Amino acid sequence: MTGYAPAEAARRSGFSLDTLRYYEKIGLLADIGRTSGGRRVFTDDDLGWLVLFRCLRDTGMPIAQMCRYAQLAREGGHTADQRRELLERHAVQVEEQMRLLQRQYDHLREKIRFYERQPGPASEGAQTP
Repeated sequence: MTGYAPAEAARRSGFSLDTLRYYEKIGLLADIGRTSGGRRVFTDDDLGWLVLFRCLRDTGMPIAQMCRYAQLAREGGHTADQRRELLERHAVQVEEQMRLLQRQYDHLREKIRFYERQPGPASEGAQTP
């Protein structure tokens, strides 16, 4: 088993040390090992959780849902269907957000093309949204 100091776990996960402490405090990260001196030691399994949490957080999953997922996972294999359903609901929300972002991106690109077609500096006082 490989052990990682908190700073290394933070570097590998992209989370701050404060976030790691917070995730441990609220139960997202459970049973973080400690050295004989009381320092936290993260395992490859802990880093695997952090990779998942990064994905969920980056895609907008609320902390409460992340906690629910972690709780279900720790309850065992009999919760696999519930975990899948939770992830499927989240994936639908992510898809909706992606469609919205694509529409907004397309609008932004069209506005940029509009300005690229302009012959020169806009005339004074002329305003266009």
